[in-house]
Amino acid sequence: MKTHEKYINRCIELAKNGLGTTYPNPLVGSVIVFEDKIIGEGWHKKAGEPHAEVNAINSVKDKSLLSKATIYVSLEPCSHFGKTPPCADLIVGHKIPNVVIGTVDPNEKVAGNGIKKLLEAGANVTVGVLEEECYALNKRFFTFHNKKRPYIILKWAETADGFIAPFKILKQVQHDKLKPVWITNTYSRQLVHKWRTEEQAILVGTQTVLDDNPSLNARDFYGNNPVRIVWDKSGKIDAKFHVKDNSIKTLFITESKEFKSTENCIYEICQFDENLVKNTLAILVKHQIQSVIIEGGSQTIQSFIDKNLWDEARIFKGKSTFKNGIKAPKIKGRTIETKNILEDQLIIVKNDN
Repeated sequence: MKTHEKYINRCIELAKNGLGTTYPNPLVGSVIVFEDKIIGEGWHKKAGEPHAEVNAINSVKDKSLLSKATIYVSLEPCSHFGKTPPCADLIVGHKIPNVVIGTVDPNEKVAGNGIKKLLEAGANVTVGVLEEECYALNKRFFTFHNKKRPYIILKWAETADGFIAPFKILKQVQHDKLKPVWITNTYSRQLVHKWRTEEQAILVGTQTVLDDNPSLNARDFYGNNPVRIVWDKSGKIDAKFHVKDNSIKTLFITESKEFKSTENCIYEICQFDENLVKNTLAILVKHQIQSVIIEGGSQTIQSFIDKNLWDEARIFKGKSTFKNGIKAPKIKGRTIETKNILEDQLIIVKNDN
């Protein structure tokens, strides 16, 4: 079993290379071993492109070794035709006798069928190696399929005295001059942009857009921009704001019916009542969004906390003080990581409920 764990761990390492680029597919890594030596490996890089098992098999120089090898894969091989053929069929076709799987695929199109197909073909199949680690690798994918909602990450920065923003004393008129008041340093802000490349969407409320005119992109880190989700109950956000520049797919969740959707500016009608959070998540599922960062403001973040609809919170604490202003959200959870980024402190909290 220790040998199995070593190679499944390698599968997990490989799979992480696809974070942010495989949606709506899961992160998957695969390793092929002959006589305790890796002869091939690969990972899924992008939806529509070859899966991890295909890349691993293709990387094996001497294909005759496959009939005597073991293939390791972090997630159950698919058994259905999608944009690519079933990986289970490929494994069977190459007569690979031993298959070691990290965890079962929760997608109803697979859900044990890949394992069944391998067993029926006579393969020796081992399932459940480093299962918790493989689950954690695909926490977004599992949450989407098992809970029928995206994986929800709350993110905010607060001052040493517990404020998320100062009170606005003078209302600025020109939208292009609106700028956020920074609590964290440059390195913390770059990390946030890295996170944006890893998740499918980012959500803010109306007031954050009106106050800060954010672009909500990943301009400080290389990678994909997230889909922008904006709560705009009465349609206050006009074309002068960055979120309406059509540069990135943006969903506006609103009660207003006066707007017409375009390719990159999509309007979804939703009642802003006690079910707003739940109904918003249903809209994100409709758009196949598996993960979302809730970036603010305080009232928006608190609404997810109050409904207990969140999976983890990433909280920056800066050294500055405001003495008064908008208070940071209140949250209860299990702290799983604390680290310093120069003078900033980053605290990551997990929701175990």
